[in-house]
Amino acid sequence: MHPRHVALAVLTTTIWGVNFVVIKVGLAEFPPLLFSALRFLAAAVPALWFVGPPRVAWRWVVAVALALGVAKFGLLFLGMGAGMPAGLSSLVLQSQVFFTVLFAAALLRERPRPVQLAGMAVAAVGIVLIAVDYGVGSPVAALLLVVLAAVAWGLSNVATRYAKPPDPLAFNVWVCAVAVLPLLGLSLVFEGPSAALAALGDVSWSGVGALLFIGWVSTLFGFSAWSFLLKEHDASSVVPFALLVPVAGMFSGWLLLDEAIGPLRLGAAALVIAGMAATTLRRSPARAPVAVP
Repeated sequence: MHPRHVALAVLTTTIWGVNFVVIKVGLAEFPPLLFSALRFLAAAVPALWFVGPPRVAWRWVVAVALALGVAKFGLLFLGMGAGMPAGLSSLVLQSQVFFTVLFAAALLRERPRPVQLAGMAVAAVGIVLIAVDYGVGSPVAALLLVVLAAVAWGLSNVATRYAKPPDPLAFNVWVCAVAVLPLLGLSLVFEGPSAALAALGDVSWSGVGALLFIGWVSTLFGFSAWSFLLKEHDASSVVPFALLVPVAGMFSGWLLLDEAIGPLRLGAAALVIAGMAATTLRRSPARAPVAVP
């Protein structure tokens, strides 16, 4: 990967790490499904006036909207609303790396290189150490919801890779727009209109700020950058960068929530970064395999 693309991947995953702290702020004021619908509404409404059509088949827009917008974020917000802490959620969600590589190998015939597999193994050890240090004290159902969110993210990564949108920003804006109505419908059915009206009528500036950060910075910028990277590179080269998200989440918790970071967490973070570095090593041009989508 070009150094600029590596920097973009690191910036995107750092934003996503901080995003888990912001999600906790928003969930204190909104029901989970409603909050997820509102974040996509905030991302789509102003941007739709400035972007053109997605320029890919609509089936890919709908597929990514359902997998990423409805399933991944709906399940994630439900899990965090049910008791999963921000740091542990940022960690568990990154199991999507392994689901993505598995789906990409099965559906796109993208074979990860041995150095990538070794790097992910090293990073996985770091993630396990972080999980042990955090401790799994959340309800099992909440943990399962976040794991299922990771599966949905893996499917959306492969769908985005297959679609290869020529305009990632327009593609993601339309994905956001398509996701709004299903999420609103689910919110009305499972959370009820009275809960939605109560939340909207009593929202504070911190809730509005959380909504705008998640809608504009994390969603519009973050997933547009992610789609661009998936368009330019194999999924197995891009997705391992998401292993940096729990590291960013851990440090943002330290900076913003005064969470303690001990030697074990620092050592685990170093393993994740070392594993990530291994996945960015260039292959020899003479041996470069051809990915067949």
